[in-house]
Amino acid sequence: MGKQPFSLPGLADDLQRVEHALAASVKTGDEYMSSVTAHLLSAGGKRFRPALSIAAASALVGSASDDVVMGGCAAELVHLGSLYHDDVMDEAATRRGTPSANIRFGNVVAILAGDFLLAKASEIAADLGTEIAGLLARTIGQLCEGQVLELQDVWNIDRHTDRYFRSINGKTASLMATATRIGALVVLDTGGADRAHVDALTEYGQRIGMVFQIVDDVLDLVATDEQLGKPAGNDLVEGIYTLPVIHGLTDARYGEELRANLGGPIGRSDVDRVRKLVRSTPGIDHALTVAREYANQADLALLKLPQNDVTGALRGSGFRIIDSIPHS
Repeated sequence: MGKQPFSLPGLADDLQRVEHALAASVKTGDEYMSSVTAHLLSAGGKRFRPALSIAAASALVGSASDDVVMGGCAAELVHLGSLYHDDVMDEAATRRGTPSANIRFGNVVAILAGDFLLAKASEIAADLGTEIAGLLARTIGQLCEGQVLELQDVWNIDRHTDRYFRSINGKTASLMATATRIGALVVLDTGGADRAHVDALTEYGQRIGMVFQIVDDVLDLVATDEQLGKPAGNDLVEGIYTLPVIHGLTDARYGEELRANLGGPIGRSDVDRVRKLVRSTPGIDHALTVAREYANQADLALLKLPQNDVTGALRGSGFRIIDSIPHS
């Protein structure tokens, strides 16, 4: 996906503050370890999670304090740590267009680097108070639960949509909800927010997270390696059947052929053919319809907030994520 789905006043400057905070947080007393923990950080990224923290605070009080920036930094460090672990599990060769940490440094070092980033996130959260520390700890647990639920369904051509939604809520949407909630919680004591506002922003972040992951799953089927910054069709190779595939398997015209090609390992040489087969079914359209439903729910959550320039800029953000999908 391309640029941020919302344009807030001062967001670029606030995200630059996040970059400085991230760079400082991954430095260690050991030069080698610092190079490992900074590996994915230096590869870039949209910083969508800290942007959500900044957006939440800005929607309520008009700006993002240093504590908001650090809260967004903590959420991003959890995300980065999970990517180190994901690449080890997937035996990934690239991430964000650069060699993955496991390829460059080995699996053991990559796992430890991911653990380090999670620890740094927890340290930052602790400095922001017990509620945020507890929230982040629970979220890390939800990420693990979502990932394990996904692994239980590997190669399962009868995977149920309920299990898919539970998995992506845990592994993706929970952290985006938390990033947004952190931004709101930080400003709660300033008098610029109340608990209802915090809950509404959390709901917004969760719905946006669901849109984000469904679109990511669609991109794996329609985008190129260059657009993704990693091999396209990797979910199919790993036996992870996402919403477009689950729905495509029920298609009257191509469902049986798709079933005959899935349910077990497929070679990388077969991936493009199977991706094309999925695209021949209504699976992509079905998934995007569901994503639009979540995008609409995100907009409805924003109606529970003070209506200002920031909430106006956030409105429609889920639909803009969907519209970022490249057209062939």
